[in-house]
Amino acid sequence: MEGQISYLSLALLCCLHLASAIETSSVIKENPAKEMIRVGLVYSRNSTVGKVVMSCTSMALSDFYGAHPQYRTQLSLQFRYPEDDVVDAASAVLDLMENEEVHAILGPKWSSQAKFVIDLGVKAQVPIISFSATSPSLSPTKSHYFVRTAYSDGSQVGALAAVVQAYGWRKIALVYEDTDYGNGLVPYLVDALQEVDARISYRSVIPPSPEDIDIVKELNKLLVMQTRVFLVHMTALIGSRFFVLVNNSGLMSEEFAWIVTDGLSSLLDPVSSKALDSMRGVLGVRPHVPPSESRRDFEKRWKKLHAGKNSQDEIAHLSLFGLWAYDTVSALALAGEMVWEPSKSRYLKPNMSRNNLDFSSIGISEMGPKLLHKILSIKFQGLSGEFNLPDGQLQPIAFEIFNVVGQREEIIGYWTSARGLSHELNQSTKEEYTASADDLKRPTWPGDTLKTPKGWVIPISGQKLRIGVPKKDGFTEFFKIEWDPHTGVPSYSGFVHDMFLAVLDALPFAVPYQYVPYVNESRQSAGTYDDMLYQIKLQKFEAVGFNIHSDPPNLTLIPTKVLIPKRVLVR
Repeated sequence: MEGQISYLSLALLCCLHLASAIETSSVIKENPAKEMIRVGLVYSRNSTVGKVVMSCTSMALSDFYGAHPQYRTQLSLQFRYPEDDVVDAASAVLDLMENEEVHAILGPKWSSQAKFVIDLGVKAQVPIISFSATSPSLSPTKSHYFVRTAYSDGSQVGALAAVVQAYGWRKIALVYEDTDYGNGLVPYLVDALQEVDARISYRSVIPPSPEDIDIVKELNKLLVMQTRVFLVHMTALIGSRFFVLVNNSGLMSEEFAWIVTDGLSSLLDPVSSKALDSMRGVLGVRPHVPPSESRRDFEKRWKKLHAGKNSQDEIAHLSLFGLWAYDTVSALALAGEMVWEPSKSRYLKPNMSRNNLDFSSIGISEMGPKLLHKILSIKFQGLSGEFNLPDGQLQPIAFEIFNVVGQREEIIGYWTSARGLSHELNQSTKEEYTASADDLKRPTWPGDTLKTPKGWVIPISGQKLRIGVPKKDGFTEFFKIEWDPHTGVPSYSGFVHDMFLAVLDALPFAVPYQYVPYVNESRQSAGTYDDMLYQIKLQKFEAVGFNIHSDPPNLTLIPTKVLIPKRVLVR
């Protein structure tokens, strides 16, 4: 009953959309000397990723048949360009099945779309082969006619957990978009973090099409939390805006740690240069794509092809989605050559009315199951690495850990499921799994510092703890204030100052602070110790330090906004 309701809902939605014109095209002309295998490609071409994919599929067909002119078959790609919603994608797939009788579908772009059209693939026995629907909520082992020629997002959670473990963080605030792509990773990430004795202390959910105010509201919540480690899982479309607002909100400073999933790496869908400039100090993970001569040759041809026609540099950056698309077309072309039977080029049509809303009128592809079986067994070295589909999807060999420095993503280490983190990918001397900061090169953190964030702080509404300090003449070895003659910026030194820093460093959490000299315009003492204490009541200081009445002086911290007699010392 549940399946019938699903089909009925899908039918009603698609009937509404099929009434509108569907933009179509074929990537190459049908060759009368070849046996043409009709395949649908359902993908939006309005985005940068879409344009890269279209170009790569065209190059894949040209390269494959140029290298195999003797082959008797040839793929005939029938394009449909749906908008980024599930109904448009389902309408396009239904049109391809009913009117073109395609034997495989390449695409769609989004996991939410793929989830919607998989049932159509099962009904018509047509494999749905996607190189960008990466949500682990879609499982090829559960949906037999779904093939993922990409990495599942779930494959990166081990690398993310290893980074958290390496720096000793225990609480993580997760920020993700409220889409199938964003929600699909959450349960896998929760389990991976639990295995390294860490947990998600807060979930910040960003709407699918957020206004800036929606993001700012969430950032304001993050600003007052104890947790200072944020893990971001979102697409570049939202992530580009998100990190610009993060930077403007003061959350990209010392003691903050930001980690991003591979969706915000330049390898998949690069963010804007403005956003990348706002991400300085961010750590991230991305799949490792092994270098090869074929890939280097392809990249040279790619750059040459787009150098002249792409003045705005819109698709000059070749992404991993493009490489996966290229390898997918090559694999399907090879599978078609190996199993194609001209007598089975048409669908088996049931003797029923086309108006039947349970999709019985679609028909069944006899070649679909054969193509599915063959592409699942094919293995070769593609542009993206080894093309091999155990369990119906590609499996990564390693992940790169990168650090955003300036406008670059610098690799600081690698992660594999067998050996954990390491400086280099092929460390023959490493036999056991480890995940420590020593296994990575030293990163630059937000605020342009090399000091590793502790992971949480005392929440003070985004403000630093203001500590009033007196200027004392005479014996200054315990505490001394000096002003730079050129900049006028004060500096601090002495035994008590060093001891204070040592205590802060020993704490398991960070305490953002700033010294505020209690002096007048002439940089002389502005009053007595009692006068300085009174500034707490006036809310000019949250604490005062350094008892000027003891000999030698003692470090004195007065709790925030509480007036305490001068003889009471907090040691």
